[in-house]
Order: sequence, then structure tokens, then C-alpha cells
Amino acid sequence: MSVTIRAAMPGDVATILHFVRELAAFERESDKVVATEDLLHEAMFGERPVAEAVIAERDGTALGMALFFHNFSTWTGWKGLYLEDLYVTPEARGSGVGSALLRHLAGIAVDRGCTRFEWAVLDWNERAIQFYRAMGAEAMDEWTVNRVSGAALTALAGRG
Repeated sequence: MSVTIRAAMPGDVATILHFVRELAAFERESDKVVATEDLLHEAMFGERPVAEAVIAERDGTALGMALFFHNFSTWTGWKGLYLEDLYVTPEARGSGVGSALLRHLAGIAVDRGCTRFEWAVLDWNERAIQFYRAMGAEAMDEWTVNRVSGAALTALAGRG
């Protein structure tokens, strides 16, 4: 049976959070997940949604998901699509679910007039890196991700 991909609905939030937790465990960061169903629901289905997700299924069973949002390039003047999380269950890996999700998101990007489709991958996840290269992705090796969070964010904002 083939894989179908559909837009996530409010009833999928528990499944999405479960997949996020499984992804965090794979990335050796389980203790970092503080998201709740309520937070994800608000982020995706609240008054001002900031993220979207699609679910990959086979025979009504969720096999994976992709959570994404729009970003913007001042250089091109166009929006882009940013893939925050791509997750495929261990038993479905290697069966085309990940490539189906990426192709689906690429189609969304094209349909919405995006000029870029981007995501990050951990430098030690060689299997994912090779998969992304096979799908046509280019490493942006000259870029380094920066993050300010927690107390450092509060201090930077001058509020702590």
C-alpha cells in the first residue's frame, strides 16, 4: 500500500508530540523537550498559527511527520519554507516515507511561491546527511547556526 500525506489536523497534536519526543530521543536530547499538546495546538491551530505539519500514513497508521513554517530572505525578497522537524518511525525508515514527505513539502514550497526550502541536520547524523544529498540538498557549510535562549535571551533583551 502506498504512503499518503495529509495536512495535520487538531486531533493529530498528540501524535506530533509523540514523534517530536521520539526524534529528541534519537538526537540524544530527550530532556530538552518541554513542548506540550496545548503549546503545539496553539502554535499550529491557534488564532495566529506559526507552524504547520503534514502526516505520512499507510493504511491509516501514522508513519512520520514534517513540521514546517515560512521564513523570509531579504536577499531574494521572497519567502521560503523551513523544515523544523522531519521524523519517520524506525520501522518505516527506508520505505520511501522520508522522501515522500520531502517531495510533498517541496511541492508546497513551489505552490506557495517560495524560492528556498531549508533545514538543518546534526553533523553526526551521517545517514540523514547522505539521504538529503541524494534528494538534491546542498550543505551550507559556510553558515553557523547561532542561538540565544534562557537566561542569555532575557539578559540580551535587557530584562534580567
